[in-house]
Amino acid sequence: MNREEISTLAHTNHPIAAPLDDGAVRRLLSAGTPRGDERVLDLGCGGGEWLLRALDMRPRLRAEGVDISASALARARGKARALGVDDRLTLHRADAAEFTAPHAYDLVVSVGATHAFGGLAATLEAARGHLAPGGRVLVGDGFWEGEPTAEAVDMLGEFAPLPVTVQRVVDAGWTPVDGHVSTRGELDAYEWAWTGSLASWALDHPDHPDSGQALEAATAHRDEWLRVCRDVFGFVCLLLRPTT
Repeated sequence: MNREEISTLAHTNHPIAAPLDDGAVRRLLSAGTPRGDERVLDLGCGGGEWLLRALDMRPRLRAEGVDISASALARARGKARALGVDDRLTLHRADAAEFTAPHAYDLVVSVGATHAFGGLAATLEAARGHLAPGGRVLVGDGFWEGEPTAEAVDMLGEFAPLPVTVQRVVDAGWTPVDGHVSTRGELDAYEWAWTGSLASWALDHPDHPDSGQALEAATAHRDEWLRVCRDVFGFVCLLLRPTT
């Protein structure tokens, strides 16, 4: 069982692959598409949940997603057909960091995918290149809510406290016009869903050759979250407009 298969199972009960509840997702998408007829691009869209929800909310909106995973894009297509929005969704199998867009977009989304670009700053620079005049960027990334241990940094990467994170975004030429800091409840709900969905699949399929690996992955992830990450990791989504 590879990393992608594990992630797919782990997100069964929390298809938004980030620690936000449905209300927060809807509010951010509403703020990012004020006219309702925007063209939206998701860089690193995975199974396309942000796009699918935007399309379902806004009947005049058109959306495009970019991801390297053929299976994730196939899931997105299937869900789009089930929702009846597939005629307004275009999906590209490509590296998000190297994607050449056919046109500009009113909203560029990249939530939980900054690793594909090498960090938050590089993600915003890539998003700027796809943005139409007057457009917005919705980006989501981690920050340190407490003092991280060396193990936490090694596990999750280099982050900064929230004020420093936002100031770096501002210094890079962006103005936040909305945002959402994930609550402790959202963070916990996401992690319990991640580990619980994966563990449940393993317990429900004891004869599957990958069940043991899945249960081990769920157990290891839960231990790392509770022991290393829970007290120091935060997550923020920022809705941004170019300052200049």
